[in-house]
Amino acid sequence: MAQSRESSSGRFGTFGGVFTPCTLTILGVIMFLRFGQVVGNAGVLATLGIVALSKAITTMTAFSVSAIATNTRVKGGGAYFMISRSLGVESGGSIGVVFFLAQAISVAMYVIGFTEAFTATFPAFAPHRESVASTINLLVFLCVFIGAGWTIKLQYGILAILLLSIASFAVGAIGSFDPSTLSENLGTGFLEGQSFFTMFALFFPAATGIMAGANMSGDLRDPAKSIPRGTLASIAFTGLVYAGMALLLGGSEPRITLQTDNMVVREVAAFGPLITAGIFAATLSSAIGSMMGAPRILQALARDRIFRRLNPFAQGSGATNEPRRAVVATFVIAELGILVGDLDLIAPIITMFFMVTYGYLNLATFQESYTRNPSYRPTFKWTHWTIALLGAVSCALVMLLIAPLWALAAVALMAMLHRYIGRRQIRSTWGDVRSGAAFERARKELQRLEEESYHPKNWRPSILAFSGGAGARVELAVFGHWLCAGRGILSLAQVITGDVENLVERRLAQEKALRRFIQEEGLEAFPAVVVSPDRNRGIEALAQCHGLGAFRPNTILVGWSSDPEQAEERLETLRTIRNLGYSILMLSTKNTEDSDPREVPDGTIDVWWRGKENGPLMVMLAHLLVQNEEWRDHKIRLLRVVSSESGVEESERHLRELLGTARIRAEAKAIVSEDPLGAIRETSRNAAIVMMGFRLPEHGENASYLTESTNHMLHKLGTVFLVHSAGNVALDA
Repeated sequence: MAQSRESSSGRFGTFGGVFTPCTLTILGVIMFLRFGQVVGNAGVLATLGIVALSKAITTMTAFSVSAIATNTRVKGGGAYFMISRSLGVESGGSIGVVFFLAQAISVAMYVIGFTEAFTATFPAFAPHRESVASTINLLVFLCVFIGAGWTIKLQYGILAILLLSIASFAVGAIGSFDPSTLSENLGTGFLEGQSFFTMFALFFPAATGIMAGANMSGDLRDPAKSIPRGTLASIAFTGLVYAGMALLLGGSEPRITLQTDNMVVREVAAFGPLITAGIFAATLSSAIGSMMGAPRILQALARDRIFRRLNPFAQGSGATNEPRRAVVATFVIAELGILVGDLDLIAPIITMFFMVTYGYLNLATFQESYTRNPSYRPTFKWTHWTIALLGAVSCALVMLLIAPLWALAAVALMAMLHRYIGRRQIRSTWGDVRSGAAFERARKELQRLEEESYHPKNWRPSILAFSGGAGARVELAVFGHWLCAGRGILSLAQVITGDVENLVERRLAQEKALRRFIQEEGLEAFPAVVVSPDRNRGIEALAQCHGLGAFRPNTILVGWSSDPEQAEERLETLRTIRNLGYSILMLSTKNTEDSDPREVPDGTIDVWWRGKENGPLMVMLAHLLVQNEEWRDHKIRLLRVVSSESGVEESERHLRELLGTARIRAEAKAIVSEDPLGAIRETSRNAAIVMMGFRLPEHGENASYLTESTNHMLHKLGTVFLVHSAGNVALDA
């Protein structure tokens, strides 16, 4: 069985594992074959601006990468690993796919660049460009397939050739440097169809090599140390090289030559063959770097099992766990890119993919820093959430300015991948910043709510439903969910009777079971479990202590008990809840063992109005109930019993005025009867829900009378809510 990458890690240091691959990727095909075109079109000053803008974006991104790399143990996968562990599996998986494609297509770009230089040097091979490109792609594949260790050693020699070629160019350019030529080339001179941003899009892939070191994170001895140092050193060094080349090119060749001759760098150099060797070395090294980086991203993505079809690529080979299957996939994608054969077409596509990746990296660092998560403790200190945010915004703006359609296509691809992964509901085994961000937002909003005075206009149901253990009183849980209607907060409460010292483990197990029940039933609710020597004391304790600030319950939901022996004790508990300022809902149903409490019954929602003491709350609850899709076709009836026909017109007019003020659609109807309970039973016998107000007997009043009279009334009805309002709901708010 192959060893894990972690067990074989620690092979490369800062210079070999980060600085060298980053530098070789940055100083590649664009520098030798397209940088003259950039200078010729944009002019020296604008080119320096393009270089500066590119380096600013990559530097801000490097700061973000360094912050993440020094805050967590970075394993294989580079940018994918960093983003997925910060922004979550959806963002990480989306970026993993896009970044892998960007790296794989980059191989094609570098191979095409090599082929272009090769056929310019050996014209006899010009008719066989695709064959040459495919052969080079195969050689790059074989180099990487052998193993990263051998390839890294090869890159030291390539770096030496590259530096000699740059020195050859500098000597030649200085010898032919003409201040008047530089003066003529300072300003812009765009050819038709070109602009600052098309030149930026052409050049920017040259700056994207900053992730070459991070992509090798699983093979570094100390990623937290090597990634920041090696990446930033490479950015600074290559920035100086490009700035110097812009000045030397602008002062050594006329604009038309810069715009039309892709081999202008070789023409300027003191020793042309060394430039040819440099082009070959740079393009090959960049292709090798991308061919090494892309498979490691794919392997890391496959190991997280986000996409089932990628699972075979998780397997490594040999003692060093080389991702050889992923190398083969990268080779195939690069070969498809070679068939396109147009460097100018591929470069902008790669730019978009890298911009998306860099934007996400900056966004991940911004969220980690801004949410002030205690776990965010990077040892890299040259970063701040403002820098990360500026980096993310810069990436988005540049994408839109370069090519709006390509930018929208990239965003659409990301959105589709994000949605696909989200619909699969993959549970990651790592933590991410999203919970920290949600906590920070909730904390700030709670503080703001605490500082503002309450107004009935802002009333929302915050229900504490004593539904018992998971599945014990499903109807209370389901009705609590319906009454909140996605606008309030529901807590499902359970009281375990006994000694808390002896029932700690049971309490934790019951809370876990309740949370699982909530998830399985698709409820928007929170569990609340307490251990108390007595059930009623437990209810009182939860009523007093559950919740935080504005999110404390305002309504208690309990089941109706018809047991007269418990009437006095239960009534005492309800009085305590009332005195604490809570509204009380008591639910009575006729559910049997065969009935499903989740099924919505047919019929109307009848609200029996007896005045403003409990009426406004009942009307509001009925309105919330029909906001649920399952209840949307149910009609609300606002009903009132009058003793004579003479009072019908006035009562119905009054009820209609109440509904008009409340802006709630319902039917207003007055029922004539000398027997109110009989009228309620007769009128609402087929109702889906009946809501009636009730008054709690005070001390000294007959508590059993409430139980007996209510039982008598409920006997002929189906589902009934007995409502006692705390008076904090106003229909005219």
